Amino acid sequence: MVLSTPTMVAEAAADRIVGAARNAIRRRGRFRLALSGGSTPRAIYRLLAAVPRVGLVDWSRAEFFWGDERAVPPDHPESNFGLARALLLDLLPGVTPGAIHRMPADARDRDAAARGYQGEIARSFELAAGTSRPPRFDLVWLGMGRDGHTASLFPGSTALAEGRRWVVATWAPLPAGWRMTFTLPLINAARAVLFVATGADKARALQSVRSGSLALPAGRVRARSTLWLVDAHAGQAEVAS
Repeated sequence: MVLSTPTMVAEAAADRIVGAARNAIRRRGRFRLALSGGSTPRAIYRLLAAVPRVGLVDWSRAEFFWGDERAVPPDHPESNFGLARALLLDLLPGVTPGAIHRMPADARDRDAAARGYQGEIARSFELAAGTSRPPRFDLVWLGMGRDGHTASLFPGSTALAEGRRWVVATWAPLPAGWRMTFTLPLINAARAVLFVATGADKARALQSVRSGSLALPAGRVRARSTLWLVDAHAGQAEVAS
């Protein structure tokens, strides 16, 4: 869906998240959400934490995960966890520490930490130890970079070829550094994926994804329900009213 402005995109995204949460809680008693990284979530977090949306969800029944994270401490300015905690999680009523699953990308043993996070996901979904079939998040919220990367799955990354593990450590080219990320098997198992992208620098990558090309990582996301919310600059198409 192409909307006129980034503000409209943020409002639509917040409404989708609220709707997904209410539906999941009504049907299954819990809402499991994987949060997006980067700076785009700022406006959406503020909307979710404010009236009226904050009062529309029983947040005590929500669990929060991250689709990717940089290898920085939780109080670092570039921490996806830190941003979410400051603008959203600390403001939502009923959210307990046990419902917040920080991705430990700053661990010294990156591979062991990624395997540990996979185990934490499995326990949250009450899956048997050692299960290989990925669970179904109610919603995985993603962004997209100008190069078509999503989460921390970058073009040419070996993480794109991962077929069994749900979480891996991976190298990001720009800015260069280690990260941790969900893999495509876990993302594509979700009940729904929500992409949010704004800005003219995303237009070329979005055109590739829309064409059905698998050349870019974002184009390989094939969840049962995949919705794109983009502004007019990113979409460069007819604007939805």
